[in-house]
Amino acid sequence: MAIKKKKVQKGGIKIPEFMVSYADMMTLLFVFFVLMMGDPIEDPRQTRLFLSAFTGSFGMYPGGMSLSKGNLADMGMTIESLPSVERGSSLARSVKEAQEILRPEIRAKQVRVQEDQRGIAISLAADSFFAPGSAELQLDRASELLRKVAQLVQAAVENDVAIEGHTDDMPIAGNLFRNNWELSSARTLAVLEFLTGEGVSERRMQAVAYADTKPIENNDTPEGRAYNRRVDIILMRD
Repeated sequence: MAIKKKKVQKGGIKIPEFMVSYADMMTLLFVFFVLMMGDPIEDPRQTRLFLSAFTGSFGMYPGGMSLSKGNLADMGMTIESLPSVERGSSLARSVKEAQEILRPEIRAKQVRVQEDQRGIAISLAADSFFAPGSAELQLDRASELLRKVAQLVQAAVENDVAIEGHTDDMPIAGNLFRNNWELSSARTLAVLEFLTGEGVSERRMQAVAYADTKPIENNDTPEGRAYNRRVDIILMRD
């Protein structure tokens, strides 16, 4: 009788097909136990989202390829998942845009543009746009600049706007205003009214008067006092 030769399968040992799904199941079980042994998850919704990664063969949750819709499901999938970063980058772009649009006025030292904890601050040198002791805008100097500012404010539709009036610490001169509080308030309102006339919504704006309580330079020198006499238009961060 002829002896049959045992065939040797090329390519190594053939793994049964069921081992693939079995290995997947063991991997998922390992992840499950790691989660169970780790820090407890206080929010039951997060627990359900983790368990949803398992296939429906367990008879608990459908899916397994994606997370169900919810707080964690959205994270990392849309830019809205990081709103603070988005707002930050938007403000950075707005600063560069403002510096470019207001370049002539910045070079003439009529305007300063900077970003701080409040948002984007566009500081107008009061001496360039108001007569001493007056709250009436000198439109021949101020109108072109404030129209540019209005365009910037209109473009930043998601940001509220604060208009802040400031003075130096010198006593008020003249009979129009009793003190620096009234002067800074009147100048603030003058700028606000101009911006609303250019189409900026009143609902987005707030007017604040600080008189000489928030100087940015020393009031001991004429130059310092000139810097302190200002109106700040702020695109608010929040």
